[in-house]
Parts: sequence; C-alpha cells; structure tokens
Amino acid sequence: MGRYGITLWLVVVSFFSIFAYKKGTPSSSVYQFKAKTIDGEILDLASLKGKKILIVNTASKCGFTPQFKQLEELYQKYKDKNFVIIGFPCNQFAHQDPGSSSEIKEFCTRNYGVSFPMMEKIHVKGDSISDIYAWLTSKKKNGVESSSVKWNFQKYMIDENGFLVGHVGSVKKPDCSEIVNWIEGK
Repeated sequence: MGRYGITLWLVVVSFFSIFAYKKGTPSSSVYQFKAKTIDGEILDLASLKGKKILIVNTASKCGFTPQFKQLEELYQKYKDKNFVIIGFPCNQFAHQDPGSSSEIKEFCTRNYGVSFPMMEKIHVKGDSISDIYAWLTSKKKNGVESSSVKWNFQKYMIDENGFLVGHVGSVKKPDCSEIVNWIEGK
C-alpha cells in the first residue's frame, strides 16, 4: 500500500471513528434492573436476554394514548421474533395517568387489547426518577446517549444484549420506519 493509500485509509478510519464516538459505546446493560409489573410481580429484565426491547412511558388520558393500538400491533407482529415491549405508566405529564394499577390495566386491556408487559406506574424524570429511567436517560450510565423524557410515549430501543440503541420521541408512532427497521435489523 503506497503513501496515498495509507493516508486514505487513515482518513476513512478517522471519519468512521468520529461517528462511533459521537453515538457512544454501551457501558452497562438493562439486565441489571428489575421492575414491578402492573399485577405486582417482579420482572427481572435479565430474563429478556436475547430479545430486542422497546421501553415506552405510557399514559391513559393523553393525545398519544391511541399509540397503544400500534404498540400492540407491533408486539403481535414481532413477539415471536425475539421482541418485547414494556410499558411504564407515568403520571408526570399533565397528570394524564392518575388511575391505580388495576384501573390502568383494565383501561389498556378493554380499549386496546394490550397484552405486552405493563409495569407499575413510575417517575421518568426529576428527583424521584426510577432507576431504569435514570439509566435510559444518562450517557454516564448507559454509555450511549443522554436524553430527557419530554412527554408520554417516548420510546427507547434496547438491543438483544441489553444495550441502549437510541430513542424516538412521542410524536413518532411505534410503527415508524426507525423502529421497524431496528426490529428487523435493517
């Protein structure tokens, strides 16, 4: 390889290194967490090893609440292909999920046929932020990116090894190309 070939190779490697550095490298996995289901049982996220996980903060009385329908459709389409959705109800945005666990479960089941795992209500921001959302939103903890949960139905993508891949905002529907391409490995 000549002098120009080596120079070109170094430029290409440097170029891709910039993008790899910008996104970050996973430093810990979601498997360290346990969450309480809406039925009061403990879900050890380590039991989901090998599956892609979509984590969503949900609410029953939000303009984005109809996304439950698309989330359930996505879950039904891919659940047999090592994919799971986990819903975390949250009442921090305009008090749009004030109900009890049983009320939230009944609402989700009756109106949207939700069968993917739903957890107990948690905090996704502020001083009382849950451990899992502290990890999802802090690059210091997840190694990939920092974010803040802006509203209900923000979606976090976790790969088969338990590492954060990224997130999409509330406005993007669960069946958007970014999420579907990620699930399908495109």
